[in-house]
Amino acid sequence: MARRRQIYEGKAKILYEGPEPGTIIQYFKDDATAFNAEKKGTINGKGVINNRVSEYIFTRLSHIGVPTHFIRRLNMREQLVRQVEIVPIEVVVRNIAAGSICKRLGLEEGEPLPHTLIEYYYKDDALGDPLIAEEHIACFNWASGEEMQDISSMAIRVNDFLCGMFAAIDIRLVDFKLEFGRLWDGDFSRIILADEISPDGCRLWDVNTGEKLDKDRFRRDLGGEEEAYREIARRLGLLQNEDNGAGEVFDLSAHRGRLRGSKPKK
Repeated sequence: MARRRQIYEGKAKILYEGPEPGTIIQYFKDDATAFNAEKKGTINGKGVINNRVSEYIFTRLSHIGVPTHFIRRLNMREQLVRQVEIVPIEVVVRNIAAGSICKRLGLEEGEPLPHTLIEYYYKDDALGDPLIAEEHIACFNWASGEEMQDISSMAIRVNDFLCGMFAAIDIRLVDFKLEFGRLWDGDFSRIILADEISPDGCRLWDVNTGEKLDKDRFRRDLGGEEEAYREIARRLGLLQNEDNGAGEVFDLSAHRGRLRGSKPKK
């Protein structure tokens, strides 16, 4: 069997040359990073969960007409995607104040924003992915005005869909990150959704308990990262129900107690 050619390795994924021209194999790792890779660790099984969750979300988005790079999942950790030219901009969609915006603007975490806010960050790890304005994007020609219209309108559409999808399983979508790419056809290109959508790039809080079910558990040394990621997949119907019932509100401390064999306090 021929050895696959590695194209790129990032913090959470490895990209390999695909089996056909214009395709790439995306491999999901268990590596976890935070604070621009200043903090590093491992979340066991994260790659498997993120692969399944991203497949599920991208497939559902395609059903409502959002163009994506996703083609199909190949196995537990890999999926086949279309090769695109990544636009060097991270798009962050915020519904509730959390993370860096609280530090920048002195907001209290959990404060609902007056309306959905879209922020843009320049993709450059060496610079710490700085916050930028649309004027920067136009000045340095990172994306055209027409491309930015497509990006912003798709971001809002994705947010509307995901807010409803997560609300149906008692999860509040606080904020999330998107990346977009140019899919070329000769001299012409169009903007499509790329990368992944998973607990790695979303803030997801339990509606009833406020429990964090995302990578903030790793960032803040809260523990229970594996259980939180699995809980997202379970509620989406991607895992069989385990010892907690389908309608039961997930409690991480109680769940960890069960895993240790101790009886959780009532």
